[in-house]
Amino acid sequence: MNLEYFIAKRLTKTKNHKSSISAPIIKIAITAIAIGLIMMIVSIAAGVGLQQKIRQKVAAFNGHILISNFDDNQSQVSLDPVSTNQDFYPKFKNVDGIKHIQAVASKAGIIRTEKTFEGIVFKGVGKDYLWDNLTEYLVQGRIPNLKSNLNSEIIISEYLANRLELKIGDKCNTFFMKENGSQLPNLRVFTIVGIYNSGFQEFDATYIIGDIRHIQRINKWKPTEVGAFEVFLDDFNQIEQKGIEVYNNSQNKEDATKTLDTQTITQKYYYIFEWLKLFDFNIVIILIIMIVVATINMVVALLVLILERTQMIGILKSIGANNWSVRKIFLFNAFHLISKGLFWGNLIGIGMLLIQKYFGVVKLNPENYYVNQAPVDINILTILLLNLGTVVVCLLVLLVPSYLITKISPVKAIKFN
Repeated sequence: MNLEYFIAKRLTKTKNHKSSISAPIIKIAITAIAIGLIMMIVSIAAGVGLQQKIRQKVAAFNGHILISNFDDNQSQVSLDPVSTNQDFYPKFKNVDGIKHIQAVASKAGIIRTEKTFEGIVFKGVGKDYLWDNLTEYLVQGRIPNLKSNLNSEIIISEYLANRLELKIGDKCNTFFMKENGSQLPNLRVFTIVGIYNSGFQEFDATYIIGDIRHIQRINKWKPTEVGAFEVFLDDFNQIEQKGIEVYNNSQNKEDATKTLDTQTITQKYYYIFEWLKLFDFNIVIILIIMIVVATINMVVALLVLILERTQMIGILKSIGANNWSVRKIFLFNAFHLISKGLFWGNLIGIGMLLIQKYFGVVKLNPENYYVNQAPVDINILTILLLNLGTVVVCLLVLLVPSYLITKISPVKAIKFN
C-alpha cells in the first residue's frame, strides 16, 4: 500500500480531525468546490442549450443556407423564380456534409376574418419539405398533406390563431396582391389543419405554411420554378465553410447571367447570432470566477491542515520522510476534499438540469430569449472535462502552499504547540 495515501486516508477518518478547528474551514472548502461545479455545469448546459435551441428554430424556418436569385429584396417574399433544373437539386452531391435540400417559395398576404385581419407571409413548400424540423412545435392538429393533389390545408402559428380567433378546421380568407396594384387581389380560402408554437415570435407572427403550388399559380410560375432552396447541414459549426462551398457549387458555369446567391442564416440573422456569441464570453467568465473561488478556499483549507499537523510533519521528517513524501500526504488529503465537493456538485448540478429538462421549471420570456423555457444541453463529456479540469487546476495550485512543508524544521515542529 502507498504509505502517503494510507496516512492521508487515516487523517481524513480520524475523529480528532473532524472535531478540530479546521472542520468548519474544510466544510467551507468542500461547499465552495460543490457550488463552483454546480455553477459551471448549469452555466454551460444552459448557455449551450439556448444557443442550440435558437439555432434549431432559425434553421427550421430557413434552413442553414438559402440559395436564391440575386436581388435587392430584403423581405421574406420570393420575387424572381429559380428553376429546379439544377445540378444540386434534389441531391447536393458536390458538397459533403449536406443533410437535405428543399424547394420553397414565399408570398406576402393578408388573412381577413369578420372581426380583424393580419398581415402574413405564406410559405409554400413541396413534397420534399422536411417537416421533422417543425413537428416538435406542433401543438394541435397535423401537418398538411402535400403528397396528393393541390389542396388548401395549412398550418398557422398559435400567435396568429389567437389574434384572428381561429381554430383547427376553420377556413380563412387570404388575399395576395398582384404585381399590378390596380387589379383585384388573389383570394385563397385555406383550411387550418395544424397550429404550431415555436416560441420565436419573429416567425410565429409571420408565417403560415402550405402548398407551394398556390404560389406558383398566383405568380404564374411553371411547376419547375420556385422561390429559393433551403439547405440543411449535418454540422452547424461548419456553416461558414459550407456556405462558401455551396456558393461555388451552385453556379451555372455555362450561363453567367443565371448566377445564384447564397446566404447563411448567420448572415441573414446576424443580430441573433452576434447576441448568442455573448453567451460564450459569459460562460468563460463564470468558469474563471468559480475556479478561482474554489482554489482559494482549497488553499486556505490546506494551509490550515498543514499548520494543524505541524507536529506530525516534524515526526515524519525526523524518521526519514522527505519533503515530497510529506507534501503528497496533504495533496492526497486535499484530493479527498475535492472529491467530496465534486460528488455533491455533480449530484446537485445534474439533478437541477434533469428537473429543468423534463419539467421546465425555469420559464423565459420568448420576446427576449426566443424560447418559452430555459433549454439545457446535458453533455456527459463536458461534465467529465469540468470535473477533470477542476481537479487538475486545484491540485496544481495547491502545490504552492504545500511548499511550506519544506520550510518546517523537524526539531521546531515537534516542539510546536
